[in-house]
This record gives sequence, C-alpha cells and structure tokens, in this order.
Amino acid sequence: MGLLLTAIFIAPLLLLVQSPLATSFPLTIIVSDTEDTPSAYEVLQGYNFPIGILPKGVEKYDLDESMGRFHAYLNGSCSFSLEGSYQLKYKSTISGIISENRLKDLSGISVKVLFLWLNIVEVVRDGDELEFSVGIASASFPIDNFYECPQCGCGLDCVNGKVSKLRIKPSFSSILTNLW
Repeated sequence: MGLLLTAIFIAPLLLLVQSPLATSFPLTIIVSDTEDTPSAYEVLQGYNFPIGILPKGVEKYDLDESMGRFHAYLNGSCSFSLEGSYQLKYKSTISGIISENRLKDLSGISVKVLFLWLNIVEVVRDGDELEFSVGIASASFPIDNFYECPQCGCGLDCVNGKVSKLRIKPSFSSILTNLW
C-alpha cells in the first residue's frame, strides 16, 4: 500500500519535471550564506575569478545558472580608495551576467577617473590579468591584486589605515595616467 501511494504521488511530479513547461523556465538559485551552499565568493571562484573583485560583506546572492544572470546583495553601499587615486563604489545591489572568465552587463560598480564616476560594465580574465572596462576604455591589472577582498571604507589595509597599492599592467600605465 505504501509503495502504491508513493508511486501515485511521485509519478505526476516526474511528468511535471520532464514536461516542456518545466524546461521552459530557467533554474534560479537564491542563496544566503549558509553552511551547505557556496558563498558568492566561492561562486566567483567557480567561474575562474578571484574573490577580491567583490568587497567583504556580500550577504546573499541569486544566480540563474542557465543564463548566468546574477545579483549580489551587500549590507549597504560600499566605497574605498586604492593607491593610484582609484576610488571604487559598489551599490547595495550588484548585477550582471557571469560566465567562465567573463562578467558582463554589470551594474552597481563604478570607478572614479579624474573627477568622473564611470560604471564598470565588464570584467574579463585573460590568463593572469583582469581587464576592467568602462565602455569607452579599459585597463588590465595582475590577478594577484584581487586575491583578497577589500573592505568598505578602508580597502585592503584596514589594520594600518594605509591606502593599499594597486599594481597596473605596465603597458597600460601611460593610458591610465592620461585617462584613469
């Protein structure tokens, strides 16, 4: 009797899961940091990105694995400076599309260049370099600059209160001097 009841309840579920209707809707995973689900930082690593492209403090995220569309939620807006006069600002919600070695259609992240705030719209990993694009220009940085997550307010050196140094790829330094 128990086996018959189980078959009666499971059979319709299997038909629903295998139906064209079920496969037409993308799978969306909504996650807050718990022990058995990966953190937003671990998801980044799964797509071959270092954790330091996000600041500390991501409370939860959602990810549509079929499309790569994601949202990461901080506990508030976040800003900090890095040596070389880079100022970065993260809104409380960051979104975009993630795939192996590429973040595109980004919103919620901006960099101050001279006196203008420009949105970072794409990040591409090319070997040991990360290229950040603001649409009209881009700059590459060694990936080891991003092994550690910056902290809101103080960047990478919150203990000593010093502004951390960001190393630039030498071939882009002249462009950045004029543009960034």
